[in-house]
Amino acid sequence: MSVSSSLKLPRLARLALRARAVYLENPGSRNFSACSSSARSGAGPARSKYFSSSSVAAADLPFGAPAWYRRGARIGGGQCAVAQAGVLTAPGQRRSSRDYSSSANPYKNLVKPLEGHGKYYSLPALNDPRVDKLPYSIKILLESCIRNCDNFQVTKEDVEKIIDWENTAPQQVEIAFKPARVILQDFTGVPAVVDLAAMRDAMKRLGGDPNVINPMIPVDLVIDHSVQVDVARAANALEANMKHEFDRNKERFGFLKWGATAFKNMLVVPPGSGIVHQVNLEYLARVVFSNDGFLYPDSLVGTDSHTTMIDGLGVAGWGVGGIEAEAAMLGQPMSMVLPEVVGFKLSGKLRTGVTATDLVLTCTQMLRKHGVVGKFVEFYGKGMQELSLADRATIANMSPEYGATMGFFPVDHVSLQYLRMTGREEKKVEMIESYLRANKMFIDYNEPETEKVYSSYLELDLDSVQPCVSGPKRPHDRVNLKDMKEDWHNCLDSKVGFKGFGVPKDEQSAIAKFKFEGKPAELRHGDVVIAAITSCTNTSNPSVMLGAGLVAKKATELGLQVKPWIKTSLAPGSGVVTKYLKQSGLTEYLDKQGFSLVGYGCTTCIGNSGEIHEDVASAIADNDMIAAAVLSGNRNFEGRIHPLTRANYLASPPLVVAYALAGTVDIDFDTEPIGVGKSGKEVFLRDIWPSSEEVAKVVEKAVVPDMFRSTYKTITKENKMWNNLSAPSGALYAWDPESTYVHDPPFFKSMTESPPGVHGVKDAYCILNFGDSITTDHISPAGNINKDSPAARYLMERGVEKKDFNSYGSRRGNDEIMARGTFANIRIVNKFLKGEVGPKTIHIPSGEKLSVFDAAKKYQDEGHDTIILAGAEYGSGSSRDWAAKGPYLQGVKAVIAKSFERIHRSNLVGMGIIPLCFKSGEDAESLGLTGYERFTIDIPSDIKDIKPGQDVVVKTDKGKSFTCTLRFDTQVELTYFENGGILHYVIRQLLQSK
Repeated sequence: MSVSSSLKLPRLARLALRARAVYLENPGSRNFSACSSSARSGAGPARSKYFSSSSVAAADLPFGAPAWYRRGARIGGGQCAVAQAGVLTAPGQRRSSRDYSSSANPYKNLVKPLEGHGKYYSLPALNDPRVDKLPYSIKILLESCIRNCDNFQVTKEDVEKIIDWENTAPQQVEIAFKPARVILQDFTGVPAVVDLAAMRDAMKRLGGDPNVINPMIPVDLVIDHSVQVDVARAANALEANMKHEFDRNKERFGFLKWGATAFKNMLVVPPGSGIVHQVNLEYLARVVFSNDGFLYPDSLVGTDSHTTMIDGLGVAGWGVGGIEAEAAMLGQPMSMVLPEVVGFKLSGKLRTGVTATDLVLTCTQMLRKHGVVGKFVEFYGKGMQELSLADRATIANMSPEYGATMGFFPVDHVSLQYLRMTGREEKKVEMIESYLRANKMFIDYNEPETEKVYSSYLELDLDSVQPCVSGPKRPHDRVNLKDMKEDWHNCLDSKVGFKGFGVPKDEQSAIAKFKFEGKPAELRHGDVVIAAITSCTNTSNPSVMLGAGLVAKKATELGLQVKPWIKTSLAPGSGVVTKYLKQSGLTEYLDKQGFSLVGYGCTTCIGNSGEIHEDVASAIADNDMIAAAVLSGNRNFEGRIHPLTRANYLASPPLVVAYALAGTVDIDFDTEPIGVGKSGKEVFLRDIWPSSEEVAKVVEKAVVPDMFRSTYKTITKENKMWNNLSAPSGALYAWDPESTYVHDPPFFKSMTESPPGVHGVKDAYCILNFGDSITTDHISPAGNINKDSPAARYLMERGVEKKDFNSYGSRRGNDEIMARGTFANIRIVNKFLKGEVGPKTIHIPSGEKLSVFDAAKKYQDEGHDTIILAGAEYGSGSSRDWAAKGPYLQGVKAVIAKSFERIHRSNLVGMGIIPLCFKSGEDAESLGLTGYERFTIDIPSDIKDIKPGQDVVVKTDKGKSFTCTLRFDTQVELTYFENGGILHYVIRQLLQSK
């Protein structure tokens, strides 16, 4: 087929053919770079052999980055790179970096010099008035498309669509986007590196060069999801928990250490350094790249949904599935729908005592109500000047909770002040400001500004924000603090649901009496058993962290004390927090209230709470108590924080301390005392709550740039446990079949050079019948492995004791465990079980009640396909590729839902699972579907006959049929489906190009 005759094919199919043609016509083209013989041999060369020795502008790099990372940080730099067009480099041809001024770029006339700093693509040079009115977030997409335009992977058509955003965005048009870098955390990073290792094996098996599987852009992987709160309220908690962390995860850490040397352009930040998003904000973010003399905006995608935190610094970043991120690493452009942008105007100023946490919970509720799924949110207005960068980052962090792709804050003087405060060099800050001003991407409130056009508008007066919490089961269920007691009792009264526990009136005053370490104790409904200061959302914000310390100080001085059976913990997002808490003199008071440092990582926020005391656990379980957890996190879905805390509330760090002191969420802080002080006088929240002025004064004295510089200067060097960790070598990973942590996955085992083609579904059984808001925590839990689960059975059969089970999240490198852990959440609600809660389902042919995994295996052994029926917001919550990989391994062929969370739908597509949406106003219940039917989904067998978003008829064996919307949203996604998944497509592209 000629290139000209292929124009009717999907974008990436066309690119593949054109890439092959370019290679055949000109194997020495600029788009190719060499692979050294030593790298091809798989001998596992030393780190320096993987990188070019050419110098890199310092602004490219996080300060303190190791030398090898400095050499490898250039886009496309180093050896064995996959060419920009997705083509393997010809032998003997070396491409040291991406030539952004290449003659192939039709916009090369826009390249302008920036005195003293380099060159850049000038948006003002377009001389197009439409550009001036674009939202700042859309300008970043525009600049990327112009800079990467080669009419090959990125076309002039993409650029024109973005310039005409005001008209094209409502039409849901498709564009190509190439982020500047990718960021990972270890829970999602391990399966990503496993996939890359397996892809190398597949390339070799199919006759290709395994070394073409290599990141082409900088990849930063921060290990932060593995630490658990095994030890709390102890001076040695940090050291003890880190030792447990390394003991449990030695194998997977060794695997990641192998990846750091086997793959180029990859920086691994060791355990104990901090939380990925805080490290990104304080250390990794460039804001503007300087790459071989070319300047361009920093942008990224990440395999954690809270990647959006970086948007608070004016860096465009959002979460994607691990599968999409892997494709981006390998040089593939991301196909995305050009988003609409909601303009969120801020005015006024927060009242004293109101925190950034209160503000973000208020914004989350407003934006959920407005409807922002799949959209960007861009903040603007005079109120922006009243928010610190840390406050902005808090709001941006919770974009997934309000449903937006991004919550973006353009760069202004506050952003520059933050860069200086966090130790960035002055010349870098000057370069950033100069570039952004030149390209009209900088906000200066003292200069006239062209009014931006937005798709829709919201406005919030900051003065109207009230102290609040969110819960007990969802982050957007905000409750004003003054209404908390009333809301709690309403939750006890209401039937079981997101805002209900269904406790009969005569049981609501029940008391569970028990002995704690030999002393009498008691629990009531709503009593707090976990109080955790944790999570990137809040621990990056000095105001709320120091505010928590001030609450602890005032409470201690008045004689209040947290009950000893409450599991309290402090897990900051970086070592900087420890330094400023110590500098302020507040650490000792947090310690006295039990908030001792337990580790640097996500801990309780992702379910790594560790065990609560066995006496407390028995009291809860034996008496069916509704126990509470209060945390400064961003997720509180039932079953996530701890199996025994059915009520989980998100609150600011100062409020976490306050609720720990009160010992219950069943309290009206305005009218009821927290406790009785040493003087015998009642102490109220107002007595221990610091004013905004008090907090600001402590922040000013305690937080200084040298803390950031000293913390990050040696971040990759001074972890002795990491440095002493042995790791394998070689370009191909030597899989250990006995390993229960890292296992050779089956995804590419039967792969052929030719795509399998599209497929429908015939006579499938429904394996699970869900209602609304099934989260990725329900689908693929990250927390503890229940002793009665199929995963536990698998581990015990291999000699692993219960104490060494670790978590599902830590075992994501093993497909055998993750397939068994899919739909294993003990709080999952499946309609087949008629009200029974738990990870079981009905095997319809036999009528047996089985674990979901056992039922899936039985269906597969019998040769039956399966589907899932679901309600609204299917797949909401954390970005987890295993929430798609797991169902794929269980044999699920399609999911029919009322709506999907953005990243999860993309992950399903990436695994070749068909996502279908009921028509508006319809669902399984309204259509009279019981789930006991057999389902046939008619999809044309020729991909040319399938259109994104087309109608598809679903038929049942009971004579019913209904129409759904096929949620392949772009032509590119259809190409992935034809190939059996996105990574299969990438491998075939690279094989074709050989």
